Amino acid sequence: MTRTEKLLAELIALPSVNPAFVPLSPAVGPRGRAASDDQQVVPTNPHAGEKRVADFLATVAARAGLEVEFQKVLPGRSNVIARLLPRNKIRQTILLAPHLDTVNADDSQFVPRRKNGRLYGRGACDTKGSVAAMLTALCELANAKSRPLGTEIVFAGLVDEEHAQAGSRALVGSACGSQAVVAGPATSGWRAAEHSKPAACAPKNKNFVPMKADLAIVGEPTRLQVVTAHKGSLWLQLETCGKAAHGATPQLGQNAVHEMARIVDALETDYAARLRKRRHPLLGTATVNVGMISGGAQPNIVPDYCAITIDRRTLPGETETSVRREIAALLRAKRLSAKISSTKLAPCLPLETSSKLPLVRRFLRSVGQTRPAGVDFYCDAAVLSRGGIPSVVFGPGDIAQAHTADEWISLDSLERGKDLILRFLHSLP
Repeated sequence: MTRTEKLLAELIALPSVNPAFVPLSPAVGPRGRAASDDQQVVPTNPHAGEKRVADFLATVAARAGLEVEFQKVLPGRSNVIARLLPRNKIRQTILLAPHLDTVNADDSQFVPRRKNGRLYGRGACDTKGSVAAMLTALCELANAKSRPLGTEIVFAGLVDEEHAQAGSRALVGSACGSQAVVAGPATSGWRAAEHSKPAACAPKNKNFVPMKADLAIVGEPTRLQVVTAHKGSLWLQLETCGKAAHGATPQLGQNAVHEMARIVDALETDYAARLRKRRHPLLGTATVNVGMISGGAQPNIVPDYCAITIDRRTLPGETETSVRREIAALLRAKRLSAKISSTKLAPCLPLETSSKLPLVRRFLRSVGQTRPAGVDFYCDAAVLSRGGIPSVVFGPGDIAQAHTADEWISLDSLERGKDLILRFLHSLP
């Protein structure tokens, strides 16, 4: 068993499920609030939180001689940061940034299993495989006879990527928020209202200095392809309002579900066709999906309210504002009316990093790749990029195995990932 495999097996056995995906405590009151102001809403699931993994990684890094610290992000949840300083003055910094949290799973998935050249378990692919490959590479470099003379290398194990990316947002000190837009034939101009969603970001620390680096390699399962672009993820809620009436006299009411049905049809036909005409060389087309719908109380009442939630995958150059405006324009053109608001806790914008940047070119050459790749999924890379750190995505494993009931990673991919990262780090001045 290699050191990389051993570390990954140990990480799988330490559950780190994002607390957003586990049941809340019995003390929770209506709508997820604590029953009283002085109570804190906490998960009861023993698998919740990244602390066990962060503490374990801190011990591993410290034993290798790395400088270790924690950055508090949310109550009981901290980024773990390990640094390898160069022999001389720091002239550039490379950031290795995988995330520590996973989605939920049953107990059996927290028992690592090796079979047919694969390691099975929750997080094996997404992204404890990247954690193991990156930290093992850094520890091996720390114990090697030679190391970069002027390059600082920082490993940052990030919390909360699977939910609101609070870890990466805290690392670069970014803010978050969202706007609600009301659009339709009766709307004159634009009305926007800021909605405070403090759970998305870490509390401000006046003494905190945002992370600065010359390149971030964000750990995700990319099949060991260097990714310079990914789509953004925008979740929008559309709400229609009507007038309730008795089901026996529907002519006296206004059916909000019927109005929404027309909106769904417009989004899934005309709007989707329009998006298919937009193409990015690495990402393909933008997409829209109506994923949730709710409305009505019972069959014999004309529904006065209906809501849908859509998943809109954006391309570089598209913003939340531009997407909302084009959807609002589509509705107005069809004489439909809906309130549009974001359900994301923080903006999740697309990533596009130039492959001509010197460090990106060096990384591509180091792994033997002639041109960069793109992926459909969203990750921490966009947050770090918006925070001023040029970012790419790279890691062992395939996203097709992420979040599955039998999540696994190829051990050959895992070890090769470690070797490729180590080769790149050795190449740095």
